[in-house]
Amino acid sequence: MESISSDKLEVILDTLHQIEETIENLMRWNHGITDMNDLLKSPGGVQDLAGNCMAIMAIGEGFRKIDKTTDGQLLPLRPEIPWHQVFGLRNRIAHGYFDIDIDIISEVVNDDLQPLLEATHYFIKYFRN
Repeated sequence: MESISSDKLEVILDTLHQIEETIENLMRWNHGITDMNDLLKSPGGVQDLAGNCMAIMAIGEGFRKIDKTTDGQLLPLRPEIPWHQVFGLRNRIAHGYFDIDIDIISEVVNDDLQPLLEATHYFIKYFRN
């Protein structure tokens, strides 16, 4: 990857740390939830679901910002992550809030957060070396 200015590097690392914290929060918030559909059974659960969606949207936006800042050169270093789907889900939540599929949110929370966290850690180390 081409040399990145110290200003851009600071933005990238700050964004990566925010993503890291958001992923860890999502993992903590949803620990022990076996069926996301249970969130639809109470006003508090619906509020938790909205918080999950906002956090997922923020993660997608953060990675989009990093991709733009690095001119599309960083994210391909972790090709196992379906980046277009990460961006697509961000867009879906942002623009189609009332059409959100809870099964997709459940899949993200249960299956996709750990690989995203590992990729985030990889990128942080990449820039620290």
